[in-house]
Amino acid sequence: MESTLPAVAEELLREIKKAFQETSQGRDLAFFRLKFVFGPSAVPALDLVDQRSVTRVKSPSGRTTYQVLGSSGKLYTCFGSCHFCTCPAFGFSVLQKSESLLCKHILAVYLSRALGACQELSVSEEQFSSILLAEEDDDA
Repeated sequence: MESTLPAVAEELLREIKKAFQETSQGRDLAFFRLKFVFGPSAVPALDLVDQRSVTRVKSPSGRTTYQVLGSSGKLYTCFGSCHFCTCPAFGFSVLQKSESLLCKHILAVYLSRALGACQELSVSEEQFSSILLAEEDDDA
């Protein structure tokens, strides 16, 4: 996991990965802890994981980012390496108000990675750049 998350959250995601790889005994407790730590983002993030809404996008040079198809049908770009999402909730709840550690999209990325549930998409360098620049175009 990335070092941008507090240690408790990182440990919880490691526990979830371990619980998923083993039997179902520890899953209920791990998911209860998930809801306790991440609050209202937990259930919607799990829904996104269940719907296979998280795609890891990789370029030939090895650069990666994640795209999450939100419940509204909009595609958001998430950067796991720097803990950032392009959704309005991230800007408001995480950056401005500091009410949450992360939005449901970033949590869905972390959970998908931990559970091995990411879809994979390889794109050209030009396509990768377009994905990154598309967010700037939306803001303009």
